[in-house]
Amino acid sequence: MRVLFQGAFYFYKKIISLLPVYATHFLSLADTTSGLQHKYWHNWQTRLPPFWVHSLLILIWLIVGISLRLANLTAKPPWTDEFSTLVFSLGNTFLSVPLDQAIAPDILLQPLQLNPVASIGDVVHNLATQDSHPPLYFVLAYLWMKLFPSEGGLVSLFGARLLPAIIGAASIPCVYVLGRVAFRSPLVGHLTAAMMAISPYGVFLAQEARHYTLAILWVIGSLTCLVIATRHIQNRTPLPIWIALLWVEINALGIATHYFFILTLCTEAVVLIFLAWLQLQTSSKFSLLFSPLWRRIYAVAIGTCVAGLIWIPILLENKNRGVLTEWIRGSRVGLDWLSPIFQALGTLIAMICLLPVESSQALVVIPSGVVMLTFFIWAVPILLRGIKIQLQHPENRIMIQVFIGVAISAIALFFIFTYFLGIDLTRGARYNFVYFPAIVVLLGASLAVCWHPPKELMAREPGTNGAQSIGRWGINGKKAVILIWLMGFASAVTVICNLGYQKYYRPDLFVQLIQQISPVQVLIATTHKTYIHTGEMMGVAREMKLANSPQNPLFLLAHQVQDPNTSTIALENTLNKLPRPFDLWLVNFHAPVAEAVKTCVISDTQSLPSVDGYEYQLYHCQ
Repeated sequence: MRVLFQGAFYFYKKIISLLPVYATHFLSLADTTSGLQHKYWHNWQTRLPPFWVHSLLILIWLIVGISLRLANLTAKPPWTDEFSTLVFSLGNTFLSVPLDQAIAPDILLQPLQLNPVASIGDVVHNLATQDSHPPLYFVLAYLWMKLFPSEGGLVSLFGARLLPAIIGAASIPCVYVLGRVAFRSPLVGHLTAAMMAISPYGVFLAQEARHYTLAILWVIGSLTCLVIATRHIQNRTPLPIWIALLWVEINALGIATHYFFILTLCTEAVVLIFLAWLQLQTSSKFSLLFSPLWRRIYAVAIGTCVAGLIWIPILLENKNRGVLTEWIRGSRVGLDWLSPIFQALGTLIAMICLLPVESSQALVVIPSGVVMLTFFIWAVPILLRGIKIQLQHPENRIMIQVFIGVAISAIALFFIFTYFLGIDLTRGARYNFVYFPAIVVLLGASLAVCWHPPKELMAREPGTNGAQSIGRWGINGKKAVILIWLMGFASAVTVICNLGYQKYYRPDLFVQLIQQISPVQVLIATTHKTYIHTGEMMGVAREMKLANSPQNPLFLLAHQVQDPNTSTIALENTLNKLPRPFDLWLVNFHAPVAEAVKTCVISDTQSLPSVDGYEYQLYHCQ
């Protein structure tokens, strides 16, 4: 297994080395196609700013995007998924943490210490044997985190989060190229980049030490190749060989970053089948599907499948570690059947707008909800009208259909997994990266109509008052675009202040609670099944270490496989060995209470605040 993983890594390393060769051709293609405008956009195109103006605008979007992604980068504590990134990227393993015995914080945090003897081979091997993700991002993080010194003896959280933040910012100019190539319009490219810069969903993913921003880059690249292929299908010209090779390489890197990238490939397959059907409808020549154009597209599909087959043994091995994904296997009882619909809708909305509706203060939640509702009542008709007008544009109709096809196909796949396979992908908002760039491009294309509406088409729209106003309340197109952008910017600020896309775990609040209540030594005990539960306790131990906690805490990871009583026995043995007095905090402890616990005085925790991610019970053992 280790040899297979290393072979895959060197294969993808070769692919990465070839990407810069294609980059120059790709950017020149964008510049070549950008001047081909339909007559409806001719008035704007004749006033096309010089190249330096486009470069300056892209730089502005990039500065805004990176500033938002770096703001409060380490203010929020890491959670279990981030701990897995940190540990595996260092070449370490969670197996070094002792189970079923009381351990000090330094022992629990040992996997977060820099390991000078670890190699890329260790990173690959540990992922192959203990985790369920491909290794590309983890290898990059391994090399990246060597550039940063430790923080209090632990790996730098700032360094770990800086990498995805930079990659997330890199998606801004990349999505500009996607929008520009797709619609042959710098205007669409700029508005797409502007919305990517301030998207609350994009900021949320960029501020976590995870691989999703890198996966988004590959999605953007793959969709750009799909767009170019669509143009060639329209014109019935062969797809350039270098585009076909680049497409295969991007798809291979996408799979090597996250297995769910395969869902993006499935949506592209649906779109290509649709395009083939359209071509057959117009020509009625079945032989067209065997033309040089389609043969090269088939070659891309075969090459992508070959690149994906490398991971089949790993995926089969991952089936034995299904406990890591138990959280997305939810029951469907009563109204639970409707939850995935609202979860999917909520993630879609939060790609554009997310005010502090997750705040604990009603005085904040209610006004935020009202403002969001009012905003969408006003903005949705405008955005839908922009899409409708783009569909009337002969040159852009097919591109709108392509991106809508990608988004709808992805959402449909999510619901198929949820309702037919029992795997609720809608519970993980981060998984929506597979179609996120398509939504942003559709948004940019719609806003382009608002910013510079074609008069010939706007005159056909009833109730728009020509090109003077867009939607309700008499706001013109440019003001509407600015208001939508400002709402997105406010939403991004909401995310970086942890008022939106709030962390699942708040060990910082839990440690503050312990320090307020327990004046003596504490034992924090939890049931343990996987490294997910180790990460939960790592969050608490890290906060205590940073705060120099005087409680002299100890941690117990009471392991259980199937029988919960094994955790009970481990807790019983540990309590009998510890000198009293101490406070026992049972945290996320899912096992019968040990007999030794009954000799302690249970504390009334009803009046104590709840803490996200940490369900607790306190016992005073005198």
